[in-house]
Amino acid sequence: MINVTKTFLPPQGEFNEILSRAWNATWITNRGNLVKELENKLKKHLNISNVLVTTNGTLPLQIAIKALCLTGEIITTPFSYVATTSTLVWEGCTPVFVDIHPEYLTIDESKIEDAITLKTSAILATHVFGNPCAVEEIEKIAKKHNLKVIYDAAHCFGVSYNGKSIFEYGDISTCSFHATKIFHTGEGGALFTKDAQLYERLFYHHNFGHNGLLNFHGLGINAKMSELQAAMGLAVMPYIDQILESRKNVVEIYKNNLGKIRVLKIREGTQWNYSYYPILFENETRLLQIQKLLNAEDIYPRRYFYPSLNLLPYVANEPCPISENITSRILCLPLFHDLSENMVKKICKIIKDGL
Repeated sequence: MINVTKTFLPPQGEFNEILSRAWNATWITNRGNLVKELENKLKKHLNISNVLVTTNGTLPLQIAIKALCLTGEIITTPFSYVATTSTLVWEGCTPVFVDIHPEYLTIDESKIEDAITLKTSAILATHVFGNPCAVEEIEKIAKKHNLKVIYDAAHCFGVSYNGKSIFEYGDISTCSFHATKIFHTGEGGALFTKDAQLYERLFYHHNFGHNGLLNFHGLGINAKMSELQAAMGLAVMPYIDQILESRKNVVEIYKNNLGKIRVLKIREGTQWNYSYYPILFENETRLLQIQKLLNAEDIYPRRYFYPSLNLLPYVANEPCPISENITSRILCLPLFHDLSENMVKKICKIIKDGL
């Protein structure tokens, strides 16, 4: 079976060697040495100011909303994973959807200002498939209207834009370290901010609000990463360049063999991470036809993202015609570190023959 992605697993002996340090210390959670070591290595590898690792990739979005004291309406994208929208609703905010750019697939920055009202407190935008939003324009809009900016950068490990980490943009950026991601801790995530004071708020929010053992800064939840998760991250980290290079090679084979099929347009100035390889068909009927042909060969691409989030049953169904159109005909092809050249060419042949 060939799925849309496959977890990279480091040599088990290397993982066990790192894990034994937590075993020997009998320190399994509550920010042990492995978690702190992972954060330091991430800061160095990504060249970022601050990082706070968490037990999954959704809690960082929730904590970001709390730390920035957001209420009312938050402008967001309909083209993202469901967690981007569900988090807003979960935290009592109202998502206001702005349609996407038809080529970059990120939120269309030219439509944001028209959606701002007196109730707007922030912009929550997604860097789609590792492709950055128009961060400079969004920053200008946010400053003009005194809004906060959160970036859902779940797909963005290793991405840089105009020479700096994508995680350095916005008030807060978040990332997922889920097992399906390029860098992973089995299950996990992270928060990033350049603001040292904001980092301190994020920190106590992710640890029950603690200020030492007996006192509390304020409200918090439990989002701490365990030593077991950190061990996996530390075992994966030495292979990250190799993983990126192998994924780049797979993408090049797709490019050379798919012909003129439309693909994602990467924003200029981006050092991309080859996180996903989406293709666009002329309509949903074509997509379903090709998906059926691939499934018959035990190959399982993914309709990612689907549906357009403005159509979820628990939000106001504001029309977003571009997002709705894209979600009906976009398909992410298999892409992972050890996907063979022969299999990629087979996938391309099935698609081209089917069309």
